[in-house]
Amino acid sequence: MKIIVDAMGGDLGPLEMVKGSIEAVNELNTNIILVGNEDIIRDELKKYTYPEDKVEILNADDIITNDEDPSLAIRRKKNSSMVVGAKALADGLGDGFLSAGSTGALLASGIFIVKRIEGIHRSPLSVLYPTLKGFSLLLDAGANVDCKPEYLYQFALMGSIYMEKVMGITKPTIGLLNIGTEKGKGNILTKDTYAILEESKLNFIGNIEGRDLPAGKADVIVTDGFAGNIALKLTEGMAISTFSLLKEELMKNTRTKLGAAILKPEFKNMKNRLDYREYGGAPLLGIKKPIVKAHGSSDAYAIKNGIKQLVKFIENDVIKIIEANIHIENNND
Repeated sequence: MKIIVDAMGGDLGPLEMVKGSIEAVNELNTNIILVGNEDIIRDELKKYTYPEDKVEILNADDIITNDEDPSLAIRRKKNSSMVVGAKALADGLGDGFLSAGSTGALLASGIFIVKRIEGIHRSPLSVLYPTLKGFSLLLDAGANVDCKPEYLYQFALMGSIYMEKVMGITKPTIGLLNIGTEKGKGNILTKDTYAILEESKLNFIGNIEGRDLPAGKADVIVTDGFAGNIALKLTEGMAISTFSLLKEELMKNTRTKLGAAILKPEFKNMKNRLDYREYGGAPLLGIKKPIVKAHGSSDAYAIKNGIKQLVKFIENDVIKIIEANIHIENNND
């Protein structure tokens, strides 16, 4: 197995991307292709001990930044690490692709360079959402703000397959994000989607509200990209605000500081349960080959785990299973 890694993507750049890739090589015994400026990558590789036959470099002198228009960037920057990496995946030089670069550009690269699976209408941005039970998969988290019921059904199908095959959840539950739990709630999109999911063979448990997300009421949370992105960003903001308020209260005086010191291990455990680095990235589903989007601020630990998740993605034939299910659905229409 060979994993292609965008070595220049992400806020921390080659320093952490290369380190995490080497940790993956040594721990997982997988092969890696590092895409980016060859001189910079070679300088980073000198810091580590690893089986050199398992690491290749694919030179790419340009970088796509977060403030660039994704579609324009992938057309204009043919020699960027992301475009070169996506093309290498499309050409069969590797089995999967990991990048911590621009989300929009990576999604555009997947759609226009690697291409969507035949029969898939839209490719959602999927995010592993931390809950009291572990993680749920939220999709779409922002790629498709305007959706049709058939899009959301396909999101549910792909999300269910991913959570079962990669995350090891038997018969994942599917929840439709809505403004109420009752069957008749919502707008035309959610009502029509509900009808489709209810008649499907998926493990659909009905509507779930925003407050149900952190509790982990559903393993797969289905919504359009508009509502999904708002839910995700609201959660991030609330988490930051809550931890800030907690820190402020705990640092008020000697008594609270002493209490904080006593509870430090518990606070650390809580932080670890919410740590995105444990899974390392979000799958871009509906694309012909496996792609995982790592968080922009990923360190080496997150990159290693992102590669580990990508390996599971590949080993469990998620793409082939999605293709087979979409083929069956299309034949039944």
